[in-house]
Amino acid sequence: MATDTDPDRIERFEDIDWQATEMRGGLSAVSRKAFGLLLTLAAVCVFFLYDYYLVRKRKPTVPVIEWDVSQVDWMFMVTLAVIFFYVLLPLYENPRMTRYYWREFRKNRAAVFSGGFLLFVFGTGLVGPLLLPKPEIALELGYQPPVFTSVSNNYPIQCVGEAANGRCFGTFQHPLGTTGRGKDIFRLIVYGMTVSMQIGLITGLIIITIGTIVGAVAAYVGGLADEVLMRYVDIQLTFPTFLLYLLLIYLFGQSLFMFILVFGVTSWGLIARLVRSEALQRTEEEYITAAQSAGAPNLYVIWRHILPNVSSTVITAVTLLIPSLLLYEAGLAFLQLGDPSIPSWGQVISAGRSDLSFAWWISTVPGVFLFFTILAFNFIGDALRDALDPRQTTQE
Repeated sequence: MATDTDPDRIERFEDIDWQATEMRGGLSAVSRKAFGLLLTLAAVCVFFLYDYYLVRKRKPTVPVIEWDVSQVDWMFMVTLAVIFFYVLLPLYENPRMTRYYWREFRKNRAAVFSGGFLLFVFGTGLVGPLLLPKPEIALELGYQPPVFTSVSNNYPIQCVGEAANGRCFGTFQHPLGTTGRGKDIFRLIVYGMTVSMQIGLITGLIIITIGTIVGAVAAYVGGLADEVLMRYVDIQLTFPTFLLYLLLIYLFGQSLFMFILVFGVTSWGLIARLVRSEALQRTEEEYITAAQSAGAPNLYVIWRHILPNVSSTVITAVTLLIPSLLLYEAGLAFLQLGDPSIPSWGQVISAGRSDLSFAWWISTVPGVFLFFTILAFNFIGDALRDALDPRQTTQE
C-alpha cells in the first residue's frame, strides 16, 4: 500500500499542470470574492437598466427618498463593492494578518484619530444625503451666523435666531450658519463629505487599476512592451491635465463625472512607475524564477505572485495621492470650473470669499473640514506605509 511519502504519489513542482492549476485557482481561490463581486455588479446593472428604461426623465430613481442616481453614484456603487470584496472581506478572513496590521497601525496615534475622523466623514457622507434634503436657495435666510456667534443686524434680511442690541444671534436651526443665498452650511458640509469620498475612492480605484496593470505588465514582460509603456508614462506625466480638463468641460460641460474621469485616467503614471520598480525586484525572487522555469503562464505569475506583493505599496501611494485630488477639485471649484450642481467644499469656500469681512463662517467652516480631511489622509498614508511594508524597521 502506498504511503504519503510514496514517490508515485508526490507531485513534483516541475510536473505541475499550470493550465489546470490556473483554472483551479481561478475557480476556488478567488471564487468567493469574484462570485460575490459579479453578483453585486449584476444587481447594479439591473438597477441601472431599470433607471435607464423604466424611470421617466426628471423623476428620482428611488422616489421614497427622492434619490436620483447620477453617473458618479453608479461608479461609487461599483467602487464600494470592490472595496468590500477585495479589502474588507480579506481582512475579515485573515484575522491574524488584520491583528498584525492593526498593532503596527495604532503605533501612530495621529493616524488612529485620523482614521476615526475619516470613518465619520465617510459614514456621514454616505448616509447624510439620504436623511437631509439638499440645500436650497432661500434669500431671506442669508447670512445667518453659526450658533453661539452673532452678526450685525444689517446683514441678515430676516434674523432666525434671537435679535438683541443690534445683533443677530445664531440658532440651532442653522448650527453652522447660512451662506449669502440662504443655503444651510451644515447641509452643505454633509453633502460635501459625499463629494470628497466619491472623488477619493472612485478616482483612487481608477488610478490603482490602470497603474498597477501597466506597471506589472511592463516589469514582467519587459522588452518592447516595457519601453513603449514607460515612454507613454513619461509623456503622460508631462501632459497638462488642466488643459485637457478645460477642453473637455468646454465640449461636454462641467460635471463631477468629468473631473473623476479626466484625473482618474491621467494620474496613474507615478503609480505605474512605482509598481514597475517593485515588480522588477519581485521578478528576481526565487519563487518567480521557479514558477517561470516550470512553465507557469505569464498571467498566472502576474496575478498570483506579482500583484499581491506590490499591493501594499500601491495602497499606501494612492492614500497619499488622494489629498492632491481633493485639492484639485477644491481649487477648480474655487475658480468656478467645477460642477455647479454639487455642493462641494471648494464651491462653498468660493461662495464666501467676498464676505470674509463680516460672514467669516461661509468660507472658514468648509475650509476647516477640507484641511482636516487632507491632513487625515496624509497621516493614514504614513501609518499604512509603516504597517504594510515589512521592510520598515519599527522602534519599540
